[in-house]
Amino acid sequence: MYVQELEPVAGSLGLSALVATLPLVIVLVLLGVVRMKAHLAGLTGLLAAGLVAWLAYGMPLGQTLSGAAQGAVFGLFPIMWIVVNALWVYRMTVRTRHFDILRRSFGRLSDDPRIQALVVAFCFGALLEALAGFGAPVAISAVMLVALGFEPVRAAVIALVANTAPVAFGAMGTPVVTLAQVTELPLDTVASVVGRQTPLLALVVPLVLVWLVDGRRGLRETWVPALACGTAFAVAQFVASNYVSAQLADIGAALLGAAALVAVPHARRPASEPVRAAVLTGARSEDLDEEDPRREVVRAYAPYVLIVAIFSVAQIPAVKDWLAGATRTFDWPFLDVAGPDGDPVGANAFTWPIVSTGGTLVLIAGICTAAVLGVHARVAVKEWAATVHELRFAILTVTSVLALAYVMNLSGQAATIGHFVAAAGAGLAFLSPVLGWFGVAVTGSDTSANALFGALQVSAAQQSGLPPELLAAANSSGGVLGKMISPQNLAIAVAAVGLAGREGDLLRKVLPWSLGLLLVMCLIVVGQSTPVLEWMLP
Repeated sequence: MYVQELEPVAGSLGLSALVATLPLVIVLVLLGVVRMKAHLAGLTGLLAAGLVAWLAYGMPLGQTLSGAAQGAVFGLFPIMWIVVNALWVYRMTVRTRHFDILRRSFGRLSDDPRIQALVVAFCFGALLEALAGFGAPVAISAVMLVALGFEPVRAAVIALVANTAPVAFGAMGTPVVTLAQVTELPLDTVASVVGRQTPLLALVVPLVLVWLVDGRRGLRETWVPALACGTAFAVAQFVASNYVSAQLADIGAALLGAAALVAVPHARRPASEPVRAAVLTGARSEDLDEEDPRREVVRAYAPYVLIVAIFSVAQIPAVKDWLAGATRTFDWPFLDVAGPDGDPVGANAFTWPIVSTGGTLVLIAGICTAAVLGVHARVAVKEWAATVHELRFAILTVTSVLALAYVMNLSGQAATIGHFVAAAGAGLAFLSPVLGWFGVAVTGSDTSANALFGALQVSAAQQSGLPPELLAAANSSGGVLGKMISPQNLAIAVAAVGLAGREGDLLRKVLPWSLGLLLVMCLIVVGQSTPVLEWMLP
């Protein structure tokens, strides 16, 4: 048995924490300064974490490698299993041109560009984040806005800022699932606390979007539909994450937000010509005026209806228990780790939710989608293989980062840093979202930031007397605000709208919003750590 040590370097907590941070510093420097590709930075950081665990912490090499392997397996299943199958569904809609039909359907909901920005970037973007995440919402939303006539820079900025509120529950709840796994906190507990933080962003972001589209006039004329959309989104996200399913939080929020927006009579009024002239300065796609048969419009919406239906059925207690019956738990080979207190850690065993995991449910929805859209089985398999090929570097990045996180957690490196950081005391509640924001700003992924810093946040919380679930959730909630300034997302945005090399221009436009909303989130977490807002926690 390997027993974790908190002060392995010269018996000093400070020196040990300094050595323990080396893998994280290496990853962040390689990504942020050297601009190394994310998968190479992740692999280099994994090597550094393994060497620190073996040489500084005395973790046997076999157990170090075994811990890394478990992290990599978790990165593949269920994490990337969800992403691959969700993106596969999207690719099939593109191949059959039903995605174009969907885009035209959105364009006909309103001719007001401020409302179109809410429908496309906030609501549909949230639905894409719920299904796929990992940059897809920004790219697709930005392209759709440009097709509607938005100037490219404005379209990219709107897509980036909109991609905040849904991120913590994106890719069928992947970030919170990862957070629960690395912190060993119950998923329901983590999801419920995140669901009492990020919905507050959803109230603000639609108002920010109409300001970005049309300034003070946009806010003055469309604040009612924007607030209705944000409120409906926030309520749905809160209810789903706390009482239904973390995997359904963003899907329900996106659909209810869109329904509330369309239901407001103000949203359906034609936009004045001065507004359209001021906002729609780009070239409008000619195919927007095509009429689509009602049957094809229904088929275009079918994939998303199928996913909602299948996940809803999976939440019925009897069905949920039946699906859970296929879950397998077994001792992970060559791994026998105990915490500093001598108690075995949870990672010694591995749980494999074969059928009940989100990725398998999305796969079932994808098979149904292929049938509804008339995609031949051979073509569907070919698209699935093409999706895996498209995501190959993302798969390598996620598996390496999860392997790095597991090595740091199992060797005791995260616990050492947590004990050291706990010295911040009451200030820890304010700094917690900042750490998540920084992690996502550098890695481009709330999932990766949760894997890197989740256990550290819990360890620091336990030492400082703060609720572990609060700081763990704050890592994810603060992280969503770093998404819009991450180099990966900026690169995706400029590529989508044909502005290669203009990342710096976008960064200058979105950074103030990222920092401003981060300050709001920090104040929320500080309030929740005190009697002022403590009543908000479950």
